[in-house]
Amino acid sequence: MTDTQNFKTTVDVRDMIPRERHPLIFSSFDALGAGEALLLVNDHDPKPLYYQFQAESKGEFTWDYLESGPEVWQVKIGKPTAAAPVAPTGGCGCAH
Repeated sequence: MTDTQNFKTTVDVRDMIPRERHPLIFSSFDALGAGEALLLVNDHDPKPLYYQFQAESKGEFTWDYLESGPEVWQVKIGKPTAAAPVAPTGGCGCAH
């Protein structure tokens, strides 16, 4: 079930040939601007796709499950607006 969020595009791959799914999803993701998101609709948990995003997008994506089966999975996949700076953990400004 989706809420009232806005998405630049919805990519419903349930009726697609499996080998065509990931290229379409990645091309749709590449077309997003900073701060935009797409809605992925799938017939199984797209966890392998998540790992592919980690490997190919260098962690520069957001991934939020909106619906988790058992028949339909919906995932909001987005591009962050800007890389968040890493805050130092030590009081002196170093990372210890």
